[in-house]
Amino acid sequence: MPEALIAGGGIGGLTAALCLRAHGWDVTVLEKAPDLAEVGAGLQLSPNAMKVFEALGLDGTLAATGFTPDGIDIRMGESGMRLLHAPLGKTAVDRWGSPYLHIHRADLLHCLAQQLDSRAPGALRLGTAVTRYGQDGAGVTAVLETGETLSGDVLIGADGIHSAIRTCMLGPDKPAFTGNVAWRAVVPVDRLGADTPPPVACAWMGRGKHAVTYRLRGGALANLVAVVERDDWTTESWTEAGTREEALADFTGWHPIITRLIEEADGLFRWALFDRPPLTTWTDGRVALMGDAAHPMLPFMAQGAAMAIEDAWALAAHLSGDTDVPGALTAYQARRHARATAVQTGSRANAKTFHQRTALGRLKTYGPMWLAGRIAPSIGLARQDWVYGYDVVADTRP
Repeated sequence: MPEALIAGGGIGGLTAALCLRAHGWDVTVLEKAPDLAEVGAGLQLSPNAMKVFEALGLDGTLAATGFTPDGIDIRMGESGMRLLHAPLGKTAVDRWGSPYLHIHRADLLHCLAQQLDSRAPGALRLGTAVTRYGQDGAGVTAVLETGETLSGDVLIGADGIHSAIRTCMLGPDKPAFTGNVAWRAVVPVDRLGADTPPPVACAWMGRGKHAVTYRLRGGALANLVAVVERDDWTTESWTEAGTREEALADFTGWHPIITRLIEEADGLFRWALFDRPPLTTWTDGRVALMGDAAHPMLPFMAQGAAMAIEDAWALAAHLSGDTDVPGALTAYQARRHARATAVQTGSRANAKTFHQRTALGRLKTYGPMWLAGRIAPSIGLARQDWVYGYDVVADTRP
């Protein structure tokens, strides 16, 4: 079998490994972290992502450990007034062909790692950082932090926003701070009482800030992501802790559901949101970028993980049975670049939609949402058809 080296053992890297195995490749995943710890918080697996997990036979396992939301809500952050409700559940399956799921990142990582160990024992190497690569006509070499080298037929850079593979390929990037800082927390719902978030994916809009709430682990946990415009915190890290007092100050006067989540959280983490322009190049011979390494995006469409999952299948499908690895990677970029760029652009635009400050801006933006919610709530679903209805598995069939 041909050999794929994958730098990065996160969601994208592990999914790529499973997809490549399904398409006839041996895989080695090189993850710099010493273990797959419970980092991060919740994420949303929209139907376009679930189609890949259905093809891999993992959808049942993920559904059992995740949470299926009743719908999508848009509310005002201070009053809690609901502007729009769009149903999910069976409606999502009927409209887009697959379910919509919320899941804890740790649960998804555990499932992917367990499946990889079952299908390719020993393929995941922890505590193994790739720093650079070299290649020739016969193959590619990954150089590890220890100086060790590994050889394969293709190298996939799935190593995230601070990608060493991207730096080696294209040089260091210069991300621009967006002026937004995101708080995140996960709280058991049995602490929240009447202030438990509704069983939906809910976006709460406010002046220069917004929040997103949803449930995890069968509804036992509530997930919070709360974004505020501020310029005194510029650390781009998932694991930087902040204080309860700072988070409460950022959301003073907001609905009790949001403030109660902050009050009851055991830990509050924050990260500065940086924007990066779309790359024109994702590949170099036998090396390709995917996921956040190729198209890091702001979290305002909840599509970062989904785009990496789509990338994983598309990469494997193009490499399936193809001895022209550079040509297959070029075709992969051609298939994925426009879609990923469109989602990057949409995510960037949503920040303005969520954070309207002026009365006129709020009326122009949220008024039509309220009206649509009363007259034609399906409009909210139709706006997502191009994202959620896409099927990368069908799109890449020979």
